[in-house]
Amino acid sequence: MPERRTVEKARRDKSPTTQAGEFVHEEIRRVRRGQHGARSPQQAIAIGLSKARRAGVALRPPGKGKVKARTRRSAEYAYEAGQGKRKTRRRPRVSRAVSKALKREPHRTVSRAALSKQAQRAASHRTASARAAAARKAARTKGSAGRSAAAKKAAKTKAAKTRARHRR
Repeated sequence: MPERRTVEKARRDKSPTTQAGEFVHEEIRRVRRGQHGARSPQQAIAIGLSKARRAGVALRPPGKGKVKARTRRSAEYAYEAGQGKRKTRRRPRVSRAVSKALKREPHRTVSRAALSKQAQRAASHRTASARAAAARKAARTKGSAGRSAAAKKAAKTKAAKTRARHRR
């Protein structure tokens, strides 16, 4: 159950993603305070997003192929519950089991260092995939002579950089 303060803060925000961010922040605070743990920063974020959806934030579930099918189903369920399109059933035994399991997880997973590392990984993954896509497109549009010239230029640049690094 989200804190009243979080729900009020979220209501003041305009976009659904910013509203959801309030719930994620709350979840990180809860783990840091020791109310429960998390296996990874991503788990803490996922719990926060689920709470946001259940609280009625209009945060649409991820599209097909973006995440695992199980994750998407869970997000769809939470979203529908929050929008009043689905009746949620109380399951005390499941709830207790989840709480107990989370209490056994570590708290250091949402330290500043852990969150920073996770954000850097996510950013580098995005840029690497964007670079790869740009390279594929360039290869399609260049033709063989252009590709050869680009490869020679890349080799020359790489050699120059390694020379400069060794000079230091």
